[in-house]
Amino acid sequence: MNTTNNLIKVGISACLLGAPVRFNGGHKQSHLCKDVLSQYFQYVSVCPEQAIGLGTPREPIRLVGDTHNPRAIGTVDSSLDVTAALTAYGQRTAAELTDLCGYILMQNSPSCGMERVKVYQDNGHTTERGGRGLFTAAFMRAQPNLPVEEDGRLNDPVLRENFITRVFAYAEWQQLLASGLSWKKLYDFHARYKYQLMANSPADCAALGRLLASNHQVRLGILANQYFSLFMAALKKIANRGSHTNVLQHISGYIKRSLTADEKRELQELISQYRTGIVPLVVPLTLIKHHFKRHPDHYIAEQVYLQPHPENLSLRNAL
Repeated sequence: MNTTNNLIKVGISACLLGAPVRFNGGHKQSHLCKDVLSQYFQYVSVCPEQAIGLGTPREPIRLVGDTHNPRAIGTVDSSLDVTAALTAYGQRTAAELTDLCGYILMQNSPSCGMERVKVYQDNGHTTERGGRGLFTAAFMRAQPNLPVEEDGRLNDPVLRENFITRVFAYAEWQQLLASGLSWKKLYDFHARYKYQLMANSPADCAALGRLLASNHQVRLGILANQYFSLFMAALKKIANRGSHTNVLQHISGYIKRSLTADEKRELQELISQYRTGIVPLVVPLTLIKHHFKRHPDHYIAEQVYLQPHPENLSLRNAL
């Protein structure tokens, strides 16, 4: 895990940290990013438009043309075309910042937006919200496994928890590689993430297990790369109350013989209340953790699912 003082290195659009780098000389400071996540993330601040030589303040640019292959041109002077410059800078940044474990982007930006960016037609009138900022498009093509999210989407508690889970998982994988990859470490990593994967995507959890079980003739490095790509794609899928409930039931099965009838009834009631939306995920999880403190199980104690991110972030209080 490439960290300083145990902080995870994460890229971020500079304006989200309060830097006055937007086209109008302003910023879009994010309280979540600057004051909350900064306790755990070491930010690498980037403003692509400044980096390619556009001044501040500056003429705004916008995406124009084909939604899937737009150009970035000036809104006043259409001869200002920074398509190639933003794309090249995205490629270069991805090649240089290989130690990132995540990236947080400014939404709706023609350079940084991850999705739903307006794309104007050549006549300047009709628009379509299907574009992606050119810097981000190039960066994501070069680093397809990296967790990437927009600041606006992080206001959604489900998306926020999913993104931060992926960042910490990505960091743990990088730490594994830095310590020296082995078959045992790969199997142990998968075992620790079994129930987290089951919550995000039961089908992918099973597929990853089959991948590890059936490819002993494949070189370790090749298999690990295949595994990690599928692993990160699985974690990107959004867990729901049904899949979380399934995991809670699986985990509680490890202590059912240790609990009294009343304790089992209480736990099942809380899991049912979570499934129907009466209580958040943290409620049955807290009781499960309590029981496992009294009745330890080594396998469950190793499960990332019980705490995939720092407890202080309280990310599961709103799930």
